[in-house]
Amino acid sequence: MTHVLQNVVFPLERDPDILPLYADPETWSIIDEEPVRVSSVAHLANVLDRRRARISASRRVSFASYFNAFPASYWQHWTPIRNISLTVRTTGTATVLVYRSTGGGIKQRIETHEVTGSATTTVDLVLDQYSDGGWIWFDIVADHEDTIFEGAEWTTEQEPVRAGKASLGITTYNKPGYCVETLANLAQSPEALDVIDRIFVIDQGTENVEDRPEYAGLASELGETLQVIRQHNLGGSGGFSRAMVETLDRPDSDFVQLLDDDVRIEPESIRRSVIFGRYCTTPTIVGAHMFDLLDRPKLHAWAEVVDDVPFMWRTLFQERMPHDFSEANLRQSPMLHMRLDSDYNGWWMCLIPVSVLREIGLALPAFIKWDDAEHCLRARAAGVPTVSLPGVALWHVSWVGKDDSIDWQAYFHARNRIVAALLHSPVPDGGTLIRHSRRVDLKHLMMMQYYPVELRHRALRDVMSGPQHMWKNLETAMPSARAAAKDYPETVVHKESSTVLRSRRGRQVFKRLRRQQFDSPTGMQLRWFTLSTLVAHWIHTPRPENVAQPEVEFGKMDAHWWRIPRYDSALVSTADGAGKNIYTRDRAAYRRMILESVRLHRRLRKEWPRLSREYREALPDLTSADRWREQLVTKS
Repeated sequence: MTHVLQNVVFPLERDPDILPLYADPETWSIIDEEPVRVSSVAHLANVLDRRRARISASRRVSFASYFNAFPASYWQHWTPIRNISLTVRTTGTATVLVYRSTGGGIKQRIETHEVTGSATTTVDLVLDQYSDGGWIWFDIVADHEDTIFEGAEWTTEQEPVRAGKASLGITTYNKPGYCVETLANLAQSPEALDVIDRIFVIDQGTENVEDRPEYAGLASELGETLQVIRQHNLGGSGGFSRAMVETLDRPDSDFVQLLDDDVRIEPESIRRSVIFGRYCTTPTIVGAHMFDLLDRPKLHAWAEVVDDVPFMWRTLFQERMPHDFSEANLRQSPMLHMRLDSDYNGWWMCLIPVSVLREIGLALPAFIKWDDAEHCLRARAAGVPTVSLPGVALWHVSWVGKDDSIDWQAYFHARNRIVAALLHSPVPDGGTLIRHSRRVDLKHLMMMQYYPVELRHRALRDVMSGPQHMWKNLETAMPSARAAAKDYPETVVHKESSTVLRSRRGRQVFKRLRRQQFDSPTGMQLRWFTLSTLVAHWIHTPRPENVAQPEVEFGKMDAHWWRIPRYDSALVSTADGAGKNIYTRDRAAYRRMILESVRLHRRLRKEWPRLSREYREALPDLTSADRWREQLVTKS
C-alpha cells in the first residue's frame, strides 16, 4: 500500500509574502557572501489551486522551498523508512530535475527527466546519505510553452509503526476570530481531517467562539469532530491539560496535537506531523516551527534547547534568527540544511503521543511559560525525544511587538523557570540560574521598573513555600499579579491624545549597530558602571522637575539597561508602539527591593537541595491526569 508522507501544496490564501515558502521562481546569486535576488518572476496568478500551478514558458520554478522540499535527514534519522518515491505530474513540454543537499547545504543533482504531454514522473529515492542533514527537492523548467504542474507527492510503501489519529486541542482566551479561521481552514482540508479524531476547543474566555456568526456553519461542516469546552481561565497549561485529558478518553486517538489560538495554520503541516509521528521508531514528540504572523516570511523558531548551566531556553543559531525567506531562500541558507536536534518545542503547535502522556503525565499547573519546555525535558528523561520537523509550521504572533518580561507575566517567567530547574537541572544549585535571576532584578531596578521586581519576588516566595502552591494559585496567580500593577505608576500606558507627552530634554537617539551587536559596557567598564549606578540609585533622589515631567524620551529599541539608569525619569515607548510608559526613580522602592532581592536569592541558594527534592517528589501529583481531572471538574 502506498502511503503519502508529504503532499506538495500551495498557499490557502493569495498572499505574495508567503509564496516563497512554497515555490521559488526567483533567480539568485551571491554577492559578498550574502544572497541576492537577481530577478523575480513570482506571480500569484500562476497558482491555479491548492495543488496545481502554471510554469510560464522558458521559466524555471524550484520546489526547494520550506513547505515543499522533503526534509530527508529527519526522516532518515527518526524513522525506519529507507525507500521513498517522488511522483510529479505535469502537462506540457518540460524538464523535471531532482536534487538533494548535504548537511552543509551543498546541492547535488540526482536525476533529470524530459517530459511532454500529460506525464507522470516517478523517482525512487533511498534515504541513506542524510545523517548530518539534507533535503530533497525538484525543479521544473518549462519549454517554449507554458507547462502546468498538476501535483506531486512524496510516498513510501513501508507500513507505519503506529496508525492512530490525533485529537487537536486549541486553547483560547478571548481570541474567537483566530479560532474560527483555524476551524474554517480545517473544514476545507479533507486530507488533514483524515488524520484528526476530534477537535477540542478549550474556551477559557468571555468572548466565546460559539458566539461568532461563522461558528454555526463551521460546526455543521465539522459535525461531531468538533467539540467546544468552556472552563475557567487556567492558562495554557490548564487549557492544554484539558485537551490531554479529553484525548486520553478517545480510543481512536494515538496523539494530541496542541495548537495556540492566535495562529494561522497550514493544514498540510498538521497532516505531516501526524504521519511523521506514526512512523517514528519510538514514540516521539513532533513540534512545529514558528513563522511571524505579522511578517510572514520570517522564521522565528527552528530548534530550541535549554542550556543546563544558566537553565535558560534559546534557539539554536539564535544569532541568525529570525530567518527571512524573502531575503534568502532554502538553497541560499546552508544553516537550514543541517539536522538540528531540539530539547523542546513550543506549544504553539506540538504533537504528543498519548502513550507519553500515560507514562510521564500532563502539563505542570504552571498557567503559562515553561510548561512546554518542562514537559519535553520530562519526556527526554523518560527516553522520549522531541523533533522540531522542517516543513511543519504555522504563523504565530511573535514576541517582537511585546515585552512580557515587564508585565504580569514576569511572575510566571521567574517562578516557572525556577520550578523547571528544581525538577530537571543536572547542575548543583541550578548552575548560574540564581546569579542570573539576581542580575535580572538589578537590571529592572536600575531601569526604574519596580513592578516586575515585585512580581519576581512574589514568585521566589511562592517557590520556597513548596510545590503545592502551584495547585492553590493556578486560577488566582494571574489576576493577583495584574491587580498589583495599580501600585506601580510605570505600568500605566499613556496613549497619544490631543495632549502629547513630552520630555524635558527630548528624545535620545543612538547609532544603529548591526544585528546582535550592542554598545553595552563590558569587562571592567561593566563592573564600574554597575557599581556606580547601584550606589547612585541608593543615594540620590530625583530632581523635582524630573518627577513633574520625564527627563528624556527613548524609543523601545534604544531603552536598554545601560542607558536609562543615567536619568531620573524616562518616557519610553511600549513594544507595540501603542503608547508610552513613564519610568521614575523611586529611592525608597529601590532600597527596599534590592535588599529583598539579596535576601530571597540567598535563601533560595541555601534551600535549593531541599526544594529540588520536594518538587521532584511532588512531580507525579503535579502532573497527574487524575489530579488534573479533579481540578478541571470544578472549573468547567
